[in-house]
Amino acid sequence: MRDAASFDEFYRSTAHRMLRYGYAVAGDHTEAQDLVQEAYARAWRQWGRLTTHPAPEAWLRLVVARLATDRWRRLTGWRAVVRRTGPPDPVPPPNEDTVLLVGALRQLPAAQRQALALHYLYDMSVEDIARETDVPTGTVKSWLSRGRARLAALLPNLTDERLEANDVA
Repeated sequence: MRDAASFDEFYRSTAHRMLRYGYAVAGDHTEAQDLVQEAYARAWRQWGRLTTHPAPEAWLRLVVARLATDRWRRLTGWRAVVRRTGPPDPVPPPNEDTVLLVGALRQLPAAQRQALALHYLYDMSVEDIARETDVPTGTVKSWLSRGRARLAALLPNLTDERLEANDVA
C-alpha cells in the first residue's frame, strides 16, 4: 500500500537536490525536469517497496542516471540516422488559404472544431464521432452543421475547389 503523505514528504525534501543532480547529468534544465519527473513517477509506482529501501534517494539518483543514459543512447542512434539520410526536406510555408482556414477554425467553439477535424481530416462517420466524444449523434450533426455554416460565413471567398486544390487542412 502506498502512503501518499510519506511520498509527498520525500518529494518535498529531495526534489530540489534531484533537479540539480538531473541538470548535472543531462546538461539541460528542461531535460533534467523530464528525467526527474519520470524518476519520481517510477518511485511512486514502487513506493510501497521503496519505503523499506535503505537509501530511497540513492535509488532515485540511479533511476535519473539510467534514464539519462537511455536518452543519450537514443539520441546517438538518431544522430547516426540523420548523418546517413541527411536533414529532412524543408517544409514550405503555409499558403494563404491555409492561414485563413486555420484562423477561422480558431474562432469556432472547441466542440465544433473537433467534430469538423474528426469528420474531414480523419474521415470519421457521425456515429464514430459520437462514440468517441460520448455525445448523441444529433449533437455531432449539429456541431458539424453549425461549424460549416460559421466557416462559410467567416470564409465567403474561399471555395471548396480552392481548398481541395491547395490541399488545405
